Amino acid sequence: MRAVVQRVSQAAVRVDGEVVGAVDSPGLLVLVGVTHTDTAESAAALAAKVWQLRILRGERSASDVGAPVLVVSQFTLYADTRKGRRPSWSGAAPGPIAEALYLEFCAALRALGAHVETGVFGASMQVTLTNDGPFTVLLEN
Repeated sequence: MRAVVQRVSQAAVRVDGEVVGAVDSPGLLVLVGVTHTDTAESAAALAAKVWQLRILRGERSASDVGAPVLVVSQFTLYADTRKGRRPSWSGAAPGPIAEALYLEFCAALRALGAHVETGVFGASMQVTLTNDGPFTVLLEN
């Protein structure tokens, strides 16, 4: 799995113009991509890493301050652009597998105590955010 983690002061995801998930206070926006070799265990490990990552102000983690987390699925994190001008998506897991592991990731965060908001898997989404810093990190397991 790959995750792009952004420290945000606010973020929201819309589907068909309607807000389906949002964080309105300092927290994290996490874009998650799933590949073929990912498992429920790797989803749980990545969730724990995100929850405990000390990237909030004062070198605190989301777990330290109970910061909200907005999680959005993003298969494009596995784009292969080494050849030509058209990305290949062959590194991304098929939808049914990716959706199950995306939901496992969200469930693992919730089990750790996180308040988790989400987008809609597979939907065309518009994500808005105010990146605080800016601060963005890439996690992979």
